[in-house]
Amino acid sequence: MQSNLTIGDPLSLERIRSVLVRLEDTIIFGLIERAQFAHNPRIYQRGAFKELRDIGFAGSWLEWFLKETESFHAKARRYTSPDEYPFTTGLPEPVLPPLQFPKILFRNKINANPSILSFYVCSIVPRITRRATLCLAASKRIKGIVGDEEYEDDGNYGSTATIDVEVLQAISKRVHYGKFVSESKFLENPSAFIPHILQPNRQILEDLITKPEVERKLLIRLRAKAATYAQDLDLAPDKLSNELNGKGVNGNSAKIEVDGVVELYESYIIPLTKEVEVDYLLHRLDGLSEDDIHKLEIKNRTELAT
Repeated sequence: MQSNLTIGDPLSLERIRSVLVRLEDTIIFGLIERAQFAHNPRIYQRGAFKELRDIGFAGSWLEWFLKETESFHAKARRYTSPDEYPFTTGLPEPVLPPLQFPKILFRNKINANPSILSFYVCSIVPRITRRATLCLAASKRIKGIVGDEEYEDDGNYGSTATIDVEVLQAISKRVHYGKFVSESKFLENPSAFIPHILQPNRQILEDLITKPEVERKLLIRLRAKAATYAQDLDLAPDKLSNELNGKGVNGNSAKIEVDGVVELYESYIIPLTKEVEVDYLLHRLDGLSEDDIHKLEIKNRTELAT
């Protein structure tokens, strides 16, 4: 999902919310697509493919996919945009001349992608692919394949990695958009943040940017979306009702486990986004002189008084 940062105010909270809501759709649809394939753990193991070792690549199949995909995207100047962050280092320079983006974010080097990649591979993929993996095992047993060979691997390495890359990029964008939230709220009231940046207090800064009611509504909306998108629209109306209630037909026909999607946001995406937001704020005054900081406070007081 792309957003045009050259038009309008990219720090408008309304616009930021619109981007985040659209990213929910992208992430949910991506997870549903990934859940149709088995776990395929081999693609996440470094050095597991002789074909990659033969060309001098020691990483995993997914890491190679990320490198190749992001190399092409880098040439098309994707990562010159302030809301895009690659998982790969040492990417080629853009072929096209850079776009002229307005100054949006304060300079920073915060990149949560290593944490996102690790959590996705170790926690998200095994959970959302459990049903497809069990179905694969059952079909293999019918063919006489039993034991270790019956689980996890359906051989669809290209398809699964393609979806993985799309989901990872969407989660990354969603998490790093926390920087836009922090910058917007900081500029709205610098005086509320400056004391807790100069005397670092992560908890107070987190409290300043957290709105529990907004998070509650997000999780409700997310559950409704996941339940809707996961249903089979060819079902009869009474069975569709079961799908929307998260029950599924015979308890197991939904395309993805709705609770798993909600837990992903509640237990990982939202907390990690907050970490990015607070880290950004803690570095928001880096390199500024006392006079620069004082001007921010004075400007804020003047705007509040008018």
